[in-house]
Amino acid sequence: MPPTLASLVHHSTLKLTVRAGEDRLDVPVRWAHASELADPVPYMEGGELLLITALKLDAEDPDTMRRYVKRLVGAGVVGLGFAVGVNYEEIPKALVDAAEQEGLPLLEVPRRTPFLAISKAVSAEIAADQYRAVTAGFAAQRELTRQALTDGPEGLLAALASQVDGWAALYDASGTVVATAPEWAGRRAARLTADVERLRERPAPASSVVGGPDDPDTADRVELHSLGTGRRPRAALAVGTAAALGTAERYAVHSAIALLTLTTERSRSLHAAEQRIGAAVLRMLLAGEPDHARAVAGDLYGGLLDAPFRVIVAEPASAPASASAAPAVSEAESGGDALGALAEVVESAAARAGEALLVVPEGEGERLVVLAADGGAAVAACGEYAAALEAARAPLTVREPAGDEDEIVVGLSAPAGPIAAAAAYKQADQALSVARRRGRVLVEHERLAAGSVLPLLADDAVKAFADGLLRALYEHDATGRGDLVASLRAWLSRHGQWDAAAADLGVHRHTLRYRMRRVEEILGRSLDDPDVRMELWLALKATTAE
Repeated sequence: MPPTLASLVHHSTLKLTVRAGEDRLDVPVRWAHASELADPVPYMEGGELLLITALKLDAEDPDTMRRYVKRLVGAGVVGLGFAVGVNYEEIPKALVDAAEQEGLPLLEVPRRTPFLAISKAVSAEIAADQYRAVTAGFAAQRELTRQALTDGPEGLLAALASQVDGWAALYDASGTVVATAPEWAGRRAARLTADVERLRERPAPASSVVGGPDDPDTADRVELHSLGTGRRPRAALAVGTAAALGTAERYAVHSAIALLTLTTERSRSLHAAEQRIGAAVLRMLLAGEPDHARAVAGDLYGGLLDAPFRVIVAEPASAPASASAAPAVSEAESGGDALGALAEVVESAAARAGEALLVVPEGEGERLVVLAADGGAAVAACGEYAAALEAARAPLTVREPAGDEDEIVVGLSAPAGPIAAAAAYKQADQALSVARRRGRVLVEHERLAAGSVLPLLADDAVKAFADGLLRALYEHDATGRGDLVASLRAWLSRHGQWDAAAADLGVHRHTLRYRMRRVEEILGRSLDDPDVRMELWLALKATTAE
């Protein structure tokens, strides 16, 4: 511990005597400074033991001493050493009374003790304290390293909590608590999720302090530190203590950050290697070679291929819609923050649930392909993430296609097995295309199959075809010479039943027959052809689709 007034009083060679403030000798001393100025306060930083001989002070004047001592206390001076036998044979009563009144420790320095000896003693104790801190820091580093090598991050956290006499917690890339020490700290760590999220928004390395004596909601002081060397933090460390960290504790925390960063970066390298294997497995699945895919996957992804899985395909919302052909999988890591965030969400959910997961980024942040267990935590987390993005959007009267650079569009296939992986990929890609057209974040292929085909007519190309097919009829009706479009719609809706369609229109059936002949003449197509009737009906629907 640093030197205190008590340790100086007990120093065998200094022979200091306490004349006031005996109950405040446990205050740390930052330095010992001699000054004969009548007002040394402008040169004080706080924490000093001030040494004087009262060469320029009227130490016998009570008012002068009260003002002098009061200013020293206000400046943070922790003690006053008065040398006797120089200007005064003993400490004047006025100074003793002022010191007692303000609670300032007053030490009598005998003539045979030079001020330099006191300064050297303080300096020696400070150096010894720093040496002890450094030595303790190195010992803590060795212990933390040993625990990290033998018991992993959990053991490291336990050792760190012991070193700082507090608690420690590790968060993953999504801000979820993955380990704490001791176990009771889990609830406290979980309450800091929002603070960890704010920390992750800052470029690494970043740190912040939460709580402390000034925070009425908590009794401890928590330091948060981001982990990782990339622009986006890969994890975060929380360290909670009752007070600010000392030098030795600070060494321990910095060692823990370094070791966890190494662990994180090593995991990142292993993750990149896993992605390369995953890319090869995906290529084989899409090429219709499930047996080869199983052989390559081995234990890494083998469990995923033994049960129904879902294919998730995601793209940045601002990216152009992609073709549904099988991808040329790239080994590059996803460069898009939006796709990276989705990858972190599903990977964290799978890791917590102990699920196998295959994540393959394509291109430079252009697309993300995920194979996840059907009904598992990763698929659920993907749906929750998409729902949160939908809820965060500003409400619009008319939903425009997604285009925000921070958003994504996601397609989710129906459950499939290794043999049907290519079909599942195509399903996910089709669902993604529909999501982009509808301005949705996520669309499931199963919902498309169970729904109506009519929403698909909202595509601009379909509308353009419909407008071109029906333009001549609309132009005819615009001249006031008939109502061919409405008549065609009524006739088709009644499956060509003349009497029922004429009744709907309120005209004679001969009138309706005449109008249908005009439709055939204008379009140059026969209404007896079922393909023509289908195209006209879809065109009518497309021109009225929302």
